[in-house]
Amino acid sequence: MTDTSALWTEDQVRALAPDASSVAAARKLASRWRDTGAEGNAVWGLCQGSGAKPYQTIVDLSGPAYKCSCPSRKFPCKHALSLLLAWSSGAVPTRDAPADFAAEWLAGRVAKATAAPKAKSAPSAAAVEQRRGRVAAGLAELQVWLTDQVRTGLAQTDRSYAAYEAVAARMVDAQAPRIAEALRRLPTAVATTEHWPELLLREYARLHLLVLAHRTLDALPEPLQAGIRSHIGYPVQAETVLAEPAVRDRWQVLGMRVSEEERLYARRTWLRGRAGGRWALLIEHSFGTPNFTGEVPAPGNEVDAELHYYPGPVPLRVQWGARHGAPEPFTTVPAAGTSIGDVLDAYAAALSEDPLVRSVPALLTDVVPAIDEHGWHLVDAEGTALPLPTGVRPWRLAAVSGGHPVTVTGQWSAEGFDPVSVFSAGEVHDLETEFPTGSAASPELAELVSIALLGTARRGLDGVHLDPAVAGAVPQRGGDTATKLLETAALQDLYLRGGRVPGTAPKPEPALDDPRPLLPRRSANRLGRLLQEKSAFLPEWFAAAEPFDFRLPEVLCVQALSAASDPALRAPLLRLAGRRGRWLAARNPAWSKLVDEFPVDRAFSGESIASRHESSVGTDDPTAADSPVVDGDSVEFAASDEVWLFGTPGERKDWFANLRRVDPARGLEVLTSAWPKESGSIKAELLGLLGIGANAADEDLLERALDDRRGDVRRTAAGLLARLPDSAYGARMTALLTAWVRVGSDGGLEVDVPGDVGAQARRDGITDGTEQPKLRWDTSDASAQTLHQVIAAAPLSAWTRILGTSPENTAATALALALPVRYAKAIVDGWVDATLAARDTIWARELFAGATPTEQAVLRRRELFTLLDPADRVEHVLDLDAHQLTELHAILPGLDHPWPDRVAAHVLRLLGERARTTARHPHSGAGVYTDRALLTAAGVHLPVGLAARVTALAEATDDPAWHQAFRTLATDLTERATMLEELS
Repeated sequence: MTDTSALWTEDQVRALAPDASSVAAARKLASRWRDTGAEGNAVWGLCQGSGAKPYQTIVDLSGPAYKCSCPSRKFPCKHALSLLLAWSSGAVPTRDAPADFAAEWLAGRVAKATAAPKAKSAPSAAAVEQRRGRVAAGLAELQVWLTDQVRTGLAQTDRSYAAYEAVAARMVDAQAPRIAEALRRLPTAVATTEHWPELLLREYARLHLLVLAHRTLDALPEPLQAGIRSHIGYPVQAETVLAEPAVRDRWQVLGMRVSEEERLYARRTWLRGRAGGRWALLIEHSFGTPNFTGEVPAPGNEVDAELHYYPGPVPLRVQWGARHGAPEPFTTVPAAGTSIGDVLDAYAAALSEDPLVRSVPALLTDVVPAIDEHGWHLVDAEGTALPLPTGVRPWRLAAVSGGHPVTVTGQWSAEGFDPVSVFSAGEVHDLETEFPTGSAASPELAELVSIALLGTARRGLDGVHLDPAVAGAVPQRGGDTATKLLETAALQDLYLRGGRVPGTAPKPEPALDDPRPLLPRRSANRLGRLLQEKSAFLPEWFAAAEPFDFRLPEVLCVQALSAASDPALRAPLLRLAGRRGRWLAARNPAWSKLVDEFPVDRAFSGESIASRHESSVGTDDPTAADSPVVDGDSVEFAASDEVWLFGTPGERKDWFANLRRVDPARGLEVLTSAWPKESGSIKAELLGLLGIGANAADEDLLERALDDRRGDVRRTAAGLLARLPDSAYGARMTALLTAWVRVGSDGGLEVDVPGDVGAQARRDGITDGTEQPKLRWDTSDASAQTLHQVIAAAPLSAWTRILGTSPENTAATALALALPVRYAKAIVDGWVDATLAARDTIWARELFAGATPTEQAVLRRRELFTLLDPADRVEHVLDLDAHQLTELHAILPGLDHPWPDRVAAHVLRLLGERARTTARHPHSGAGVYTDRALLTAAGVHLPVGLAARVTALAEATDDPAWHQAFRTLATDLTERATMLEELS
């Protein structure tokens, strides 16, 4: 029995999950447990579901094994996973004895385990002979089909799915399932592989060799006989395997991979003996869903155990035997037999024992993933390299390595080295192949492939050039040319696979180390989940993590760079990714545009950006542009010009923004000096950063920018000048406004917009060249847009002059005016835009309370709300009742995060009223579905300390749907609280 005195890690629990969605669902159940307990190897508890009766969940840690009263078909279910997560975090108390429902199930397991096993009768000799006869008959038909294919010519044969399925079905009938599997894979391979004729010839030759081997099975050595039967698909009873001698070692779990075919899931786990260095492969199957037992330790753990190997010439597959301890994490891997030469020798030796072996497991230490014009390689310290299969894009492996040596577990085959996991810094990380694997064409097979394409009925083997070793091995007997072609191809393929020699490849320039503190593991795991789920909690997570200036674990960089395609997440993710992320982005064309978006590297590295720039001039080296940025402390950072002169656009923007915060005058001087040489989109982006610490000294440069050739620069300059109320631009806008607008004798506003605004106004950005009037105000009157632009650009103080009132009363007076119908919408929208630009709280209060902006400007009402005094915003929310939830939801994002306590209490009170209304009047329209948006917002913005109050609200709610909604809300708050604790 496994010793379970120590709590499992979260990673160990996650490794048991049938899929990622089960883990996500399990986390949401954290607040629903009661009467939990742990004793010995048992953990149990009651989980409240949607019904009145809670689910009874039990876990036997010695298996582990699971029991739950829920109807889920997943194994383990989300309740068992949630219970284990709670136990691993220390939230399950220790009890003296299991609960009654748990004790009953545990006792049944003990009785079953101690019962005498039922003896299984071995198949009779007649049954064995009958199966062998069926297989032989099927293989005889397969041999005819194979020779027909190459005799007719691969170019002429039917390569459709239906054609291969017909042959595969015959193999199933002949009880040769492994051959059927190989045949069913061929149509997809043909459709996705450029050099499909060579692929088919290799596979047909291999099947031909298998047919010949089965025909002479009795003449072969017993281990090879077992291997042939395995390749065909003969069953092997578990008792037969367990009867094989046990091999005891400390088995290190180095990799795990799950595959699926025809709804049959297979999990392969690669183990390697610490002492003996022997490889073992554990294969498990599950139909319908990837529900596997939890008896296999997670990668990165080792266990003292006995394994029993399946018989064969190259024993690899195993079954568990007795265990002699609990799994423990390992931090080192023995390096014996882990060189590139060792891998090639092991593969050649395996082929000499079993020519039908496709691959062998391999461990390579101190290798670097590198890419060149020929594809990806693993390169050792001497420059010796093994290729990766064509189509593999090992970006996660590259991220972990960063150009530094790592240890890689994988499979070596004719296609190349297929990486399964990487071991670095004492941890094992699974690798995911992003694209289907393939192999490059072999010139040595070109002549044979040409004959197979044309067909042996049209061309013979005369004149084919073969290596002397292959030519000497080809049978010289006469007979069918098609058969001879298959035999020759099999020998040539075997010769090429066994005689593979390593190549060479250059190693990339390694990424420099990032001296920032590493993001803690639990926080890193959570960030990965949040990114995968595109969680609404991400802004809060980024805000909480920002003060610590963490760097991401290298293994997360791929996910971060992929998620950085979202502009809202880009800046914080690139800052977290740091040097390793920049290094990686420069090598992937899909991320290359992000290189220019990375912020300044504030860590001093001892190498200047100037030297990086000089080394990259005149070179096509893709790594030249991603070396780290140099900086000193914050004072040197503000004064240094290296980033400004030689940095990427992202670095320059980040540097300039920080300089404006520290010294606006110095920032203006730097940009003014560089302005004549600036070009491209960054010109407008840099100009926009003058909005940080904007002041009257910026006016001269902004006025110059109004004459720039780029429209985005002119628009940016006009927008910034409008924020300088005492500027000449503001005076010009005031002059236009006072000339066009006046208060009439009847107290209403009179407007007279000229047909030609003049050259100066056009220079200032006043134009009628867009479709805005039609789209925004449903009118073709271009003068409405012209008026709106002037009102939005003019200082609000201009209205004090027009209305002849005091600054404090200007907004209220303006909103009381009768507006001309023709321009009413444009005027109100112009006021809203001007108010938001000036951040004027007086105008914001009056507009929020009394204005009716157009539908397009309604979205800006929330922005007006944010300009109100915090106390006014709270009071407005408190004035809203349960019949105004639409308005409430519209303005709540304008509050501070998390919501103030009075607002949070008010929202919960309103939601409670809605729940009670639903319980009393089920058809009142107050159901959960109606208020789902508000509930979602509450989960994101309520103070996390209210989780207990929300749970109590759920318990007091009679309506099942609202009960579940409050439970979910409490879980969200608990998750956020845990998230913040992990970062603190």
